[in-house]
Amino acid sequence: MTKKRILIIEDEANMRHMLEVLLGKSGYEVKTATDGQEGLDAIERERFHFILCDIKMPLMDGMVFLKSAKEKLIDTTVIMMSAYGTVDTAIEAMKLGAYDYINKPFKTDEVLLTLKKAEERERLKSENLRLKDQIQRIEKSYNFSNIIAKSKEMQSVFDLIKKVADYKTTVLITGESGTGKELIARAIHFNGSRHNNALVSINCGGIPETLLESELFGYKKGAFTDAWRDKTGRFEEAHNGTIFLDEIGELPLSLQVKLLRVLQEEEITPLGSTGIKKVDVRVIAATAKDLAEEIKKGQFREDLYYRINVVNIFLPPLRERVEDIPLLTENFVSLFNTKLNKNITGISSKVMEQFMTYPWPGNVRELENVIERAILLASGNTLEISDLPPILKPDLSPTSALTPEGISSIKEASRIVEKSLIERALSKTGGNRTKAAKILEISRPILISKIKEYQLD
Repeated sequence: MTKKRILIIEDEANMRHMLEVLLGKSGYEVKTATDGQEGLDAIERERFHFILCDIKMPLMDGMVFLKSAKEKLIDTTVIMMSAYGTVDTAIEAMKLGAYDYINKPFKTDEVLLTLKKAEERERLKSENLRLKDQIQRIEKSYNFSNIIAKSKEMQSVFDLIKKVADYKTTVLITGESGTGKELIARAIHFNGSRHNNALVSINCGGIPETLLESELFGYKKGAFTDAWRDKTGRFEEAHNGTIFLDEIGELPLSLQVKLLRVLQEEEITPLGSTGIKKVDVRVIAATAKDLAEEIKKGQFREDLYYRINVVNIFLPPLRERVEDIPLLTENFVSLFNTKLNKNITGISSKVMEQFMTYPWPGNVRELENVIERAILLASGNTLEISDLPPILKPDLSPTSALTPEGISSIKEASRIVEKSLIERALSKTGGNRTKAAKILEISRPILISKIKEYQLD
């Protein structure tokens, strides 16, 4: 290991020599200075882990040294020494950045003990910084604009969001209901160049056809019976920002023609108006429908499809990214603990198994609702099978497996389920690791690594 470097600033030759010999024998690399000015010169030349500094010295005393060197000693631990010290002096020295204070005369063990304590403090500081950095890296990897995921599929989605966010290019988000399409739209907007302007959302399937056109494009006073004033449409509200057209597959054919014109010409005509308005809007659309099939049925215009499908972001269903389930579960437990003023500290291994093997037709939204219900109904601090809705009970769930009894944390429960799934896959394939990896939808090297980790050889 690299020796710790220490600087002794002491005007008394005998004390300086004694400390130099003592600390040299204790494994430190020692340099010396006779006053504060020499000490300043020394820290200009090289970095020290520790400084032992006397307070009362000629030319420049220890307190002046501390004040002068404060900005250069951010990563250095300073221990002050004095035969004339008081409590007030010690407090003042610590305010200036000193770690500790030793009264002269002192025993050699006292110096070494103080240095060991300082070393332990530095080790803990370093460990804390490392852990903070690790947590930040994990959060960056698993949390993107409030979207929590660690699966390879979702990391690819995050990468795509970063690539398109700054551009006006139209994006079509596809995927089953409950996969988080609106969250993706928000992530694109708020991570892009338009984030300081409006994000306007409209559900194309949630507004009657007779009202949808006026919602999108606005109207002029007198355009129809109840139009007693001008109304600004959503496209105009989104000028210089983003409009999110959710469930665009529900858009009536008559409005599909008008939307196509808006996308092509970047202009709108409010109902009852003869003039046009230019709009600068970034369009993000989403649908759970297969628009290619809708085109074949004559329910969706092919030209509009190609206009909105410049960049396609597909959100995989939750059943195809089960490695995200423990992470999402932990997040939702924390969320609803706060929201419902509960204190759920863990879930049983059987609950986690059900979560990992259930197909989740409602995807992340269904998982969220199940956890909220379970936390609301839980009688203890742990989520049990009895807290789940009937469809998630073992006798009604699509698959079932035996897992060890007992309660565990979310992390431990997911490990138990993972181990159980690997055991079943290996059993089903007669120990053929290549086939087992295919069943588990992981690579063979990862499976081998997991086998070693769980000692399944």
